[in-house]
Amino acid sequence: MRTNWRREAHIIAVALTVLAVGLSGAPASAQDQPTVRINEIESSGGSPGDWIELVNTGTTAVDISKWVVKDNDNSHSYKIAKNTSLAPGAFLALDVEPSVGLGSSDSARLFTADGSTLVDSYTWTDQAATTYGRCPDGTGAFTTTTAATKGAANACGTSGGGRPTHGPWPGGSKVTDADASNVFGENLSGLSFESAGVLWAVNNGPGKLYRLVPNGTKWRPDPVGGWASGKALHYANGSGDPDAEGVVVTPDGLFVATERDDKNGSTSRPKILRYDTASRASSLNATAEWNLTSDLPSLPANAGPEGISWVPDSFLTAHGFRDERTGAAYNPASYPGHGSGLFFAGVEANGTVYAYALNLSGGGYTRVATIASGFPNVMDLEFEPATGHLWAVCDDTCKGQTLTLDINAQGKFTATAVHDRPTGMPNYNNEGFAIAPRSTCTAGHKPVLWSDDSNDGGHALRAGTLNCTP
Repeated sequence: MRTNWRREAHIIAVALTVLAVGLSGAPASAQDQPTVRINEIESSGGSPGDWIELVNTGTTAVDISKWVVKDNDNSHSYKIAKNTSLAPGAFLALDVEPSVGLGSSDSARLFTADGSTLVDSYTWTDQAATTYGRCPDGTGAFTTTTAATKGAANACGTSGGGRPTHGPWPGGSKVTDADASNVFGENLSGLSFESAGVLWAVNNGPGKLYRLVPNGTKWRPDPVGGWASGKALHYANGSGDPDAEGVVVTPDGLFVATERDDKNGSTSRPKILRYDTASRASSLNATAEWNLTSDLPSLPANAGPEGISWVPDSFLTAHGFRDERTGAAYNPASYPGHGSGLFFAGVEANGTVYAYALNLSGGGYTRVATIASGFPNVMDLEFEPATGHLWAVCDDTCKGQTLTLDINAQGKFTATAVHDRPTGMPNYNNEGFAIAPRSTCTAGHKPVLWSDDSNDGGHALRAGTLNCTP
């Protein structure tokens, strides 16, 4: 219904313009028959605030000096500066705040300089998780993009409709139990392979770290080194019970993503903690902490960082990853002391992934990018070096789907494909996901593991396969 209204409004506007030209006898110009369209809309604020992007779909430049942008209130208007011309195919992002503040239910309207001719408009009733944009640029219908691309071509996904392609699980359909009965109980969460023979797992209540090793076709807690029952986790000062949700092994050690202190479970406490896995102690105190509270939006206590992954600088620079803080290509030298890669934390509450450079010598950090996954929540993240995919996992809320994020032409991670769970796996409450190293490939497949937070049927680990790439 809304699309028909926009089309009719545009037709009426053009008809009025043609009528006016006919009465005056003046020749039609580019401004009389505008080729400029609203192309993308950011209405959720942030820095520097709301913005509206225009694109010229024509073959000649258009003078848009003093054109006016309004929301759904005529008293709110933003005037484009004089001597502004938009070249053919060019994009122009307008930072419309504070003149125009776009809300969760609002409109963006573009008028010519006299303010009487409506050139283009779009109306929405709810905030986009990313932005609203035309797919394809300038000519397509508005949809939710896979990422904000201010001043550049819209991120429309490989399907061209603003969303990633959707298909079956790219591996075997068979899924088997990968642990003995009731070894872990409930609350097993994140997973991370250290090698083909070592898998790390965390429990979110009580906070615990497991070192897992193969036991035939299944996995079990390592019977040596004090790992037989897992090791309790604490904050750096030896206190608390971190709600351990995600885990990742990196060249700089093992890191855990936490939502809160379970001893004060009503308060959000989003942190990344590092632990020394070589310790022989029966419980582990964090060797370093990074408190993300001031950088993240206000989060429910039990819906903070759920997943964590790590991507090496060598991959990011080779693929043109964009640093949103600087607006330029990511330069590792800009972040001394951060090690050799960036950490990616996935938040349950909003489905957003945040990329950080952590100062490994202390608690400092810098956010480098903000990535909308497209899922309502992210329960785990896994970087696959063989393909360059950053996998995001949703639980039974999304029927066990996973999606892949890849760096696009603008240097941003954007969703490229959504995969259904394997047909042989019921809709479990999976909160962890790990892909075995490429060295494990056999007959074109490599193992993957899921952890089930609910311990359905007395099992918390399940195994399947993923196609190996050439």
